[in-house]
Amino acid sequence: MKKKWITIGVIVLAVVLIYSSFKGSYNTMITYDENVGEKWSQVENVYQRRADLIPNLVNTVKGYAEHEKQTLTDVIEARAKATSVNITPGNLNAASMQQFQQAQAGLQSALSKLMVVVEKYPDLKANQNFLELQAQLEGTENRIAVERKKFNEATKTYNVYIKKFPKNIFANMFGFDAKPYFEAIKGAEVVPTVEF
Repeated sequence: MKKKWITIGVIVLAVVLIYSSFKGSYNTMITYDENVGEKWSQVENVYQRRADLIPNLVNTVKGYAEHEKQTLTDVIEARAKATSVNITPGNLNAASMQQFQQAQAGLQSALSKLMVVVEKYPDLKANQNFLELQAQLEGTENRIAVERKKFNEATKTYNVYIKKFPKNIFANMFGFDAKPYFEAIKGAEVVPTVEF
């Protein structure tokens, strides 16, 4: 009789320990996954801020540089393409991340060309509205860098957690997959040539 109670006690203890391990691992994975989603929302937030500044910037430049219509059109089209790529925490994967980054790189390239055009117009460079918009855009670019860094840190924490043993077994059982990092676009390390 005593052996039977000891055996039942050991089985109950083992079940409780296994349950606690599963529960703790699952809840931690959910917490880290939600943190990645929240950080991604902040990345999108600052990119949206940049996209919101662009129409004002284009309108300010338009008044001074009317014969630069192609550059202005390129910026507007790049903005439309960049804002059309939407990633949610549910579809945050390598393919959607690459599509998002390419659209943002296109917008960044168009903005860079616009800034080169601006150099041709001294009156525009002295315009107070333009100077304020340029300062806001520069500040937004800094915010983007900060939020991308925070996103990558949260992604690293999540990815490391779900890849460690025995958490990787639980992650596979519960369908938790590694999240992609925000990486530089290929060719970003090459310094662009600017000609006047």
